[in-house]
Amino acid sequence: MLLAVLIVAVALLAWANGANDNFKGVATLYGSGALGYRTALGWATAATLAGSALSLAIAGGLQARFAGNGILPQELEASLPALASIALAGAATILLASRLGLPTSTTHALTGALLGVALAAGTPWSALAPMGRLFALPLVLGPLVAIALAWPAAWLAKRAAERPGPSADPCACLVSVEPAPAQGASLSAVATPLLVFGRRADCERDLPGAPALTARSAAHAMHVLSAGTVCFARAVNDTPKIATLLLAVPATSRWGGLGLVAVAMAAGGWLGARRVAETMSRRITAIPQGQGFLANAVTAALVLAASPLGLPLSTTHVSCGSIFGIALARRSAERRTVATILGAWLTTLPLGALIAYASYAALA
Repeated sequence: MLLAVLIVAVALLAWANGANDNFKGVATLYGSGALGYRTALGWATAATLAGSALSLAIAGGLQARFAGNGILPQELEASLPALASIALAGAATILLASRLGLPTSTTHALTGALLGVALAAGTPWSALAPMGRLFALPLVLGPLVAIALAWPAAWLAKRAAERPGPSADPCACLVSVEPAPAQGASLSAVATPLLVFGRRADCERDLPGAPALTARSAAHAMHVLSAGTVCFARAVNDTPKIATLLLAVPATSRWGGLGLVAVAMAAGGWLGARRVAETMSRRITAIPQGQGFLANAVTAALVLAASPLGLPLSTTHVSCGSIFGIALARRSAERRTVATILGAWLTTLPLGALIAYASYAALA
């Protein structure tokens, strides 16, 4: 019975994680108008599935962090009541935030749930000191580092865009040049590819039909790629945290648990991401395409760097921190939305702890 409760709770947690987190990587694509909602969501879902598939190979250290090592008493690390309580608390906390359209942190919710179960099991406060070093510091520093990197980068990009320059859109065209064959030659001449640089209007006029790469199309492609990288990094970081709740039970299959989490996470993102998508994409600040790329690059770099080290960095905090940095550079932050998001961050951990405490008291 408890194993069934655990499996359902983990599936709900993965669903809630997808609904709250899946769109965060592509929020700048939707907010800048680079892609429509459904196209951006499809790209996010595909990148998330890829990240989930490779997560244990890249970020196996996070599995140990969220198995309760050094936090829960050893006898609780594979306890079904403890694991089910952690999953139920994480799921309830994230589902509530998603319903309200607030981007919050699965890492925060699970950290609070670990704390609540530990306290319910009678663990003294003195034994919980490792939480500060293993969890609190990365969770606090993540968004601050993201702001510190995104703010000056977005400010420099804004200044560069404001400078007067040529109005024409530069492009590069690939053409095929066929040299005239030598007199009396029996073999045909081989065409030589040639890259021609110029203005887009001139290329369209003089080289109709030639494959062309414009500055705008290159920026768009980089923005789309960076968004996919964020979604991939998010899945790499989050999947082990959730899957470990199943993998801690000897009766469960490693690949079966990972598959359940990956599918539920992708389904939750596909079906339940709309409200958080609107908040992230349009209610914090307007997001120009170039600065959206910078925000994604900062987020992906930080999360991918932290995952192999086993640091429980919150993708939500880092992604929001990057967008906050853009808002500061543009001086256009929606202060009420930012304050609401920060309020959700502050309440996620204690709410997760409270629900986990009550759940463990009922199940143990």
